[in-house]
Parts: sequence; structure tokens; C-alpha cells
Amino acid sequence: MKPATRKSNRDALLKQLSFETLISQLSAQFINLSAEEVDGYIEDAQRRICEFLGFDLSTLWQWSVDKPECMVLTHLHSPADGPKKPTELVAAEAFPWSAKQLMEGSTIIFNTEDLTDQESLTDLETKRRYGIKSTVSIPLYTGNKPIIGVLSFNMLHTPFVHDPDTVKRLELVAQIFCNALLRKNTENALRKSQWLLSLAAESAGAGLWALDLRAKLFWATDRSREIFGFSRDEIIDMEKYENCIFPADLPPVQQMIKDSCISSEHFEIEYRIRDASSQWKWICSKWRRYQHPDGTVGQLFGVSLDIHQRKCMEENLRDRLEEVETLKRRLEGEVYFLRKDLTREQGFEQIIGGSAALKKVLAAARQVAQTDSTVLLLGETGTGKGLLAHAIHRMNSRRDRPLVTVNCAALPANLIESELFGREKGAFTGAHARQAGRFEIAHHGTIFLDEIGEMPLELQAKLLRVLQDGEFERLGSSKTITVDVRVIAATSRDLRNAVRNGRFREDLFYRLNVFPITIPPLRERTEDILLLAQYFVEKFAHKMGKHIETIPKNLLSRLLQYDWPGNVRELEHLIERGVILSSGPQLTIGDLAAPLTESGPVPDPTLDLASVERHHIIQVLRRSNWKIEGPDGAASMLNLHPSTLRFRLKKMDIRRPI
Repeated sequence: MKPATRKSNRDALLKQLSFETLISQLSAQFINLSAEEVDGYIEDAQRRICEFLGFDLSTLWQWSVDKPECMVLTHLHSPADGPKKPTELVAAEAFPWSAKQLMEGSTIIFNTEDLTDQESLTDLETKRRYGIKSTVSIPLYTGNKPIIGVLSFNMLHTPFVHDPDTVKRLELVAQIFCNALLRKNTENALRKSQWLLSLAAESAGAGLWALDLRAKLFWATDRSREIFGFSRDEIIDMEKYENCIFPADLPPVQQMIKDSCISSEHFEIEYRIRDASSQWKWICSKWRRYQHPDGTVGQLFGVSLDIHQRKCMEENLRDRLEEVETLKRRLEGEVYFLRKDLTREQGFEQIIGGSAALKKVLAAARQVAQTDSTVLLLGETGTGKGLLAHAIHRMNSRRDRPLVTVNCAALPANLIESELFGREKGAFTGAHARQAGRFEIAHHGTIFLDEIGEMPLELQAKLLRVLQDGEFERLGSSKTITVDVRVIAATSRDLRNAVRNGRFREDLFYRLNVFPITIPPLRERTEDILLLAQYFVEKFAHKMGKHIETIPKNLLSRLLQYDWPGNVRELEHLIERGVILSSGPQLTIGDLAAPLTESGPVPDPTLDLASVERHHIIQVLRRSNWKIEGPDGAASMLNLHPSTLRFRLKKMDIRRPI
């Protein structure tokens, strides 16, 4: 090899090595640049590369934020006598051919002397207008993301001699510039977001802060420092923060900080701190943990608000409400004495009677009404268990809330659970929407479970849980709902016998049997029959527009001698039928005993009520094939307890024929 050739090769290698050294220096410089330094270092790097490779001009264009179709000249190295460059241009119009190639990610080497293609004529005309002889244009992009701009190196007087290695190194320079610009844009966007967040927080009077869990140091905005009474340059550690908290409020704050390190939930707490004037004031702090990609929790980010004024207003409002409550109680006491002479019995206006047995029941009801204890009302059908439940509710502090009544015997077994406890949409076929249960509706009020003895055995456990813990789940949901409900239950069944026979849970029975009240049947308080008959006559006569003055003695005698299997309800319906048929001032029932028979021959209308009842019972026994208990038994048809029916059969000497 000739000496001249060796010297030429050595010079080329030295130049290549020097260029690679320059690129390494630029790469190192751009690693830790701040956002403010990026622009200056890019233009300095453009100058150094142009001087090293002999380029006359270097431009860096970026897409405009306001005009997406335009490119803006953001960085420039140009000689003093260089051509004037536009600050903005539409790339698709000025360089349509180049723009298409660049958008596809291709580097363009553009010599005006080599351009003859019709498609690149517009690009050629633009280059000549600005005096550019040749150019190397490199798209700025990373990965699969869209290009953010174009870096160009231009010759004004001589064409660029194509060198693949040099082009590759220029592409590396473009990648360095692109990364720096992306980092700058990200930092600027983050600063803008922080500025907007601080502006919003300060507008709301809130202070932002962050706690470094490893260093136990706080970063805080000026507003946050003002709330806690710290100076602008004061270093805030955990000890200083805890020392300013009211001693009684410190343990829950410490516990919540510990909990937030293991939970991703938002935490919020109100507590008192000592401000700069050594006065205690209320603040509200909310925060959430920040978890690093490796799973470690490094910081808590939060916001604090001064709520002292609101707390003072709440305390003042409580004092005023207590004053109003005192005046209310005083007024209620005055109203009580004014009304005392106007009612027979407070809370029992709809319960008619004066017998000793009934007075005993009312006294027990009055005692338990002042509490929230569970009440179990026992008695035959028609004795007035529903009226007594309403009276107990009206005399309780929950009287302003609803009394929700549920007839357990009237609801189908497959629907009673959703009726009592509610259901979610889609819980079962036909459940097209969410429905609140009766227990939810009765929250802070009273629920009356009538005919509790008819509740299916499988639901009794869920009812027991509500009575014990006040908790349940809607049908089709796992979310626990908590309610505060006073329970009054009623039944005409013998629950102790049902427990023995396995038809009723023993634990539920004892939970319901907190305060049992047994309402005597009408046959055990015959002295109330006259009062009830007179009340019902007045009620229905007024309703039907009739004037009935008296009840014949013979009719009263028959009423007193009758056994009343249906109790007060049966008496009420009998009087209603009598008022319907009465045409004069006297009540008459005529042959109204006839409806008591449901099948078979109609009894003689001249018979007394006891004979009519005996005839009716015999007919029902025949229909049930003399079966007494069970769903299709005579006791169920007559709406009587089996033991009550057996007592009457013995009393009336009714025997099954052989």
C-alpha cells in the first residue's frame, strides 16, 4: 500500500474516532440536563457537529401544539450571512415528498442537483428558495410513537457527499436530541400539572404535603405550613409533626398512618393541632400511599384543610339543638296534661274494653313500650294483636319512624326472604331491579312480624341473626347491611309446641320471648262484649248513614253466651252484617248465623249461636275427614289452634262417628 493511501486511511480513522468521541461527550452531557438547559445544549451541539462535519446550517423543527398541521422552528445553528429561515411552515405543502418519507420514519439525503423526479419538484423549489444545496433530514421519534419533529443538517454551497457511517451517527445524535426533548416536555407538563394542582388546592384553602416514610420527613406547600404553624424553610420531621397534635388525637392519627402503609384505600381523619399562636384548632387530613413499581411503599401524599370554623359552628348548632330539645320536652309535658282528660288511655285509643284481663294487658304494653325490647304478642286470631302492636309503637320514641307490618302467613315461602331482607337485580328469575327489604325500610323504626309461627324454618336462622346483631345481606349480595329496628312479633300458634315438634327454632323462640304479652280471647272477657258491640254499631251506622239506637236484650244475651271462636274480629263482622240488614232503630242479626256454615245443609235460623257454631264445626270436620292438625286440617280451616279446637269439641260433645 502506498504511503499516501495509508495516510488517507489513517486520517479517516482519526476523524471517525474524533466524531464518535464527540457523540459520546454529547450523550454524557444530555443525561442529567434540567428542562431549562435542554434547548441551549441542543443548539450548542448543532454548532459543534456542523463545525466538525462542515455543514453550513442545522435546523430542528417540532410539531406545533396550537396548529397540528404546522411545524415550528425551535432550534437553529446558522452562519451570520445564512439565508433567512421561516419560523413556521406547513410541511405537507412546503416539502410534500420529504414529509411523506419522514412520517414513515425514513432518513432523507437530499441533493438538489440529483432531483429530477416530478414528485419531488415542490421540495426542490422550496430548497432553492432558501438557498439550500443539499440536506440530511432525520425524523425524531422513539419506539412506535409518532415523530415529534425533524433534525436537518444542510449545505448551502456544495453537495453533501453520502457517507453511510456519518448518517448513522447523525441518526444517533437525533435520538439523543429526541430523548432530551421528550424529557423536557414531560417535566414541563408535570410542572404545569403541579402548578395547577397547587393553584386549585390554594383556591380551596387546602395544603398539600408528602411524607417520606423512610426518611420520616415532610414536604409541604406554603399553605400546608401555614395551617400547621411551620415556617417556610423549617425542616419538618415526624417528631415535630406529632408534637403539634392534641395528645388525645395522636394515637388514632399514628394508627391510621400505619394502616395506610398496608392498604391502598384513601384515609381521612379529623383531629386537633396546636397552631403558631399555641391555640388548638381542628383540621381534616386526607392521604393515600404511593407504591413504587417494585411494590415498596415510599411516600404518603395528602392534603389538609383548616375546619376549625366549621367545627365551632357545629358545636354552636349542637348547643342550640339541645336548647330546642329542652323546650320541646317542656312543651310535650304541657301537651300531655292538656290531653290527659281527652283520651281514655294514652296510646290505646283504638282498643275498646274495661275488663280486668284487658287492663292487665294494657299495663304490660305500657311498660314495654318505653323500651326497645322485643315483644311477643300471643293470642287467638282476632283478639287484636295488630292493634296492640300499633299502640306499643305509638308510645315508643320511634313513633316518628314507620311501623312496617309483615304478615308471614300471607307471603309465599319463596318470596318471604326477598320481602324481608331485599334483593339485588338478577338475584332470581323475575328480579328485574334492586329492591329494599322490609327491615331496611324499618331502619330506626319498628317492624311488626305478624303470624311469626308461619315463617319457614330455613329463614328463621337469618331472622335470628338480625335480632341478635342487626345485620343481614340482601338476596344475591354479599354486602352486609346494618339496621337498627325494634321488633314486635305476633302469633296465634303455640310456639313452645312448635319448638318441641321441630317446626320452630328454639333459639329464635327465646330471642323473641323477651317480653311476652298474652291477649285473652273474647270469651274470657265477656264484660267487654257490650262495649265492643256498641262501638261497632256506632262505627258502621255512621259509615252507612243509618240511625241505630239500641241493641235488643235477647240479642245481647245471645252475644254473651256465644263462644266467639273468631274473637273481636268475628264480633265486628257480625255487627257490620247486622247494621247492613237493620232497617229501624234496633239492631237485628236475623239469620246471619247462616254464613258460618260453608257446606252441607243450612241450619235452622231459629237456633242460637252456640248451635250454629257446633253445626259449622261438624261440617268442617267432615270436609277434612276429621283431621284436626296440618295445612288441610280442620283447625287450619277454622283458623284455630289445634288445642283450642279439641277443647271445643270436648265442650260441645262432638265425636267422630264410628
